[in-house]
Amino acid sequence: MMVMSAQESLVQQFLTYLGAERHFSQHTARCYAADLEQFVRYLIDRTLAPIGPARPQNNGTGTTGLPAAERLLQLGASLADQNQRLLAVDTELVRQFMSQLRERNYCKSTVARKLATLRSFYKFLVRRGQLGASPVASIRTPKQEKRLPKYLEVSEIEKLFSNCDTSTLLGSRDRAILETLYSTGMRVSELVALNIEDIDLGQSVVRVAGKGKKQRVIPIGPGAVKAIVHYLDLRRNAMRGRQDPAALFINKHGQRLSTRSVRRKLDKYLL
Repeated sequence: MMVMSAQESLVQQFLTYLGAERHFSQHTARCYAADLEQFVRYLIDRTLAPIGPARPQNNGTGTTGLPAAERLLQLGASLADQNQRLLAVDTELVRQFMSQLRERNYCKSTVARKLATLRSFYKFLVRRGQLGASPVASIRTPKQEKRLPKYLEVSEIEKLFSNCDTSTLLGSRDRAILETLYSTGMRVSELVALNIEDIDLGQSVVRVAGKGKKQRVIPIGPGAVKAIVHYLDLRRNAMRGRQDPAALFINKHGQRLSTRSVRRKLDKYLL
């Protein structure tokens, strides 16, 4: 059981809980932090301060690199005052906040996400005994527009693969990445977290650590197996002694690839 500091803001306590007990990823925690910071700004002055775009930053603390609690202090109210405002929120105030988001042309999915953040936050406060009931409990999640998923034709997939120059280390790595994503359907965040020991080429399976650190075993197709074997052979000869020995997919400096790097490469090949 976590021990909460009385000097922390309620928001910071919630973010600590997400990381320590719920094992949320840093990216998810950053999104929660940005949504709650925006809501606190609204509470501090909902008549004068317009709602601005709250974007999650690289470290979850903002452009200045400050911890979340210090960023909240910059909003113009003490942490004690912010806590008091958050605990005094009622259902009507939450509805007004959501209404203002819609008036400012936030898309339905973004409004729904921000409501989900508030729902989780106030459920946390209720469980800790700081509130008797959640002001968000009776608010329905906005209906989402159903969109057909985009997909590539087989010919487009083959063209995508052929764009990789497999005679080079980086090209063979990119081909292995594309083949693995196509074969398994795993998330990019799961792909970059893969270690060499997670791949069983003999059994054609990969062990993946998903959300909440839940592990699952996924079969991988022969195309992906062949691409990974070729990539590892080139890597073994080209990067002796100057690489992360555990990471499956590494950059030209021998370090584990980041999610952002993989997404940039996907964009490049899809152009």
